[in-house]
Amino acid sequence: MTKNLKATITVVLVAAGVLAVLLFINRPIDPAPAAATGVAADVLVRADSHRLSTAPDGRVTFVEFLDFECAACRAVHPVIEQLRAEYDGRVTFVARYFPLPSHLNGENAAVAVEAAARQGQFEAMYLRMFETQGNWGEQQVSQAPLFREYAADLGLDMAAYDRDVADPATLERVRSDQRDGQAAGVRGTPTSSSTGSGSNPAR
Repeated sequence: MTKNLKATITVVLVAAGVLAVLLFINRPIDPAPAAATGVAADVLVRADSHRLSTAPDGRVTFVEFLDFECAACRAVHPVIEQLRAEYDGRVTFVARYFPLPSHLNGENAAVAVEAAARQGQFEAMYLRMFETQGNWGEQQVSQAPLFREYAADLGLDMAAYDRDVADPATLERVRSDQRDGQAAGVRGTPTSSSTGSGSNPAR
């Protein structure tokens, strides 16, 4: 993929995401949950989905399926952060794992983030992955030792972190997000969607 094409795709995805948020903020409230894509809201957002921020009224939820090794995801990341700041308290932002098979360390990164999440540090590790992607992305050897260094830098209990990284349930948690993404029609990253309803599918 050329750099220009990648940039164009990124801009289109960001614009679509912003438009979806704006449309759902200004739309009439439906009596029942509905997803922008026509996908069931409980596929886009599960009870255990990671929320970067939560709107008290629960009317609008922005969901991003992402791969920490995806260059386009990294490019979009500052825009997502800008949207989070702009719509703080009005929109719930949910991040879901979707590591791509073509990225050797995409799944390793997601497992590391999920292990950190088990110690209440999802957002800190999520941010660290995008901040440092240029150091480890596109490598053809496992970057798990480097991710362990990030966990230590965050002050995590490293014995617990190591157990969680090795625990098959942690990988299964990542892959369950992948399966929901596939069910929602996700084929690449970043892919975003919004849901809006009178009740809150993301609470």
